[in-house]
Amino acid sequence: MGGHRTFRPTQLARALAHLGAVNIGAAGTIIIRRRISQAQARVEVAGKLPFAAEIVICQGRDIEKLSSKDPFAGQSVRRDVVRFVSVLSRHPRLTPSTPLRFPSNGRWLLKILATQDRFVIGMYRRHMKVIGYLGALDRLYGVSVTTRNWNTITAIAGVLRNESPG
Repeated sequence: MGGHRTFRPTQLARALAHLGAVNIGAAGTIIIRRRISQAQARVEVAGKLPFAAEIVICQGRDIEKLSSKDPFAGQSVRRDVVRFVSVLSRHPRLTPSTPLRFPSNGRWLLKILATQDRFVIGMYRRHMKVIGYLGALDRLYGVSVTTRNWNTITAIAGVLRNESPG
């Protein structure tokens, strides 16, 4: 969307086909199935992007571990609530106590249920103000954050188990 700092994740995955790359969704989530170091993955991806970008990398085993235990167990699933996982670019120096809710008074729009390693697990209501709360996670944890829907995380785990995405 727009024209500033855009790329097509499907084209990026094609350019990284030699690494067994798979694109999930439209947000730039790329899975590299070939075993390479994180440093090499970062170099390969950055070399194919048309602009400089912060690249957040996770180990497949960490995604599989996260998805193997449903972190949302016991939480009711409603149409107006989205389950999400934010991935921290690195381990933060300080981790706030959980659970957290935003705003702190009144009807919550975003809840952080837990932090596990570099993953922040939460839920948000479909509301425009949520964008601001999600954007504040970088400041809250003191590191860059990228957020994905829980469905995307389970799709990634499926690809890692050699299932077809989607």
